[in-house]
Amino acid sequence: MEIRAVRIEVPEGCNIILGQTHFIKTVEDLYEVMVTSVPQAKFGIAFAEASGPCLIRSEGNEDSLVDACNKILQSVGAGHVFCILMREAFPINVLNRIKDCPEVCTIYCATANPLEAIVASTEQGNGIIGVVDGYPPKGVEGDEDKAMRKEFLRKIGHKL
Repeated sequence: MEIRAVRIEVPEGCNIILGQTHFIKTVEDLYEVMVTSVPQAKFGIAFAEASGPCLIRSEGNEDSLVDACNKILQSVGAGHVFCILMREAFPINVLNRIKDCPEVCTIYCATANPLEAIVASTEQGNGIIGVVDGYPPKGVEGDEDKAMRKEFLRKIGHKL
């Protein structure tokens, strides 16, 4: 077995949700989740089949994001993985609905940070065994940091 890190190229201004799923219908169900949760969102979705023709299936309402999702799944090379790239929406707006999608097995990450997928390769194929999301901690939050966090959450409307 070989283990390697695959850098995920997330387009500027986008968030990504990377996960595992199990059925060809996934791409259509995730499309419905996106358009009904955040109608103004710009997004692309791709899903890599793990049997039959083993194609990457994709949908979305912004071609550049659909293309980027396809490239991400090609670089990872693992079956039953899905990728959603979004603009004008955030994972917090759609994540619970995605988790409720019957085909979705696992969410590896939902982020706008630099991202690497840790991929294991065997004779059978590839699989994501984890992700590296962002950077390591630089310290522990102090009183000033805590005040800035609370102020930020109120500024963006997530707290009263």
